[in-house]
Amino acid sequence: MSKRILIIEDQPDNRQIMHDALSASGYESVEACTGEEGLELAGSEKPDLILMDIQLPGIDGYEVTRRIRRDATLNHIPIIAVTSYALSGDDVKAFEAGCDAYVTKPFVPRLLLAKIREYLG
Repeated sequence: MSKRILIIEDQPDNRQIMHDALSASGYESVEACTGEEGLELAGSEKPDLILMDIQLPGIDGYEVTRRIRRDATLNHIPIIAVTSYALSGDDVKAFEAGCDAYVTKPFVPRLLLAKIREYLG
């Protein structure tokens, strides 16, 4: 059975690039455009990993991550921040919120997949 990855990303182009890279590598993906939708899908889909944009409409990726980490049924899921926030200290904020890894945009799909494999094997 293939691993399922939740993409929480508001930009359609980025979602498509991630979806295509995941699909080509044998992963299933589900997609959310907002933080609220991402929380709902995390709860209903129970993905194996989450790719989390930080800058989202509504609640941001930091808060979505905090809420996932407080949920005993979801807090084991690895979360990789994939964000355009690349200033000094932005990675620290992501780790403090509960992200397991941090990838900056624009990302190289091959390198993002390598990071995913670190968590999913």
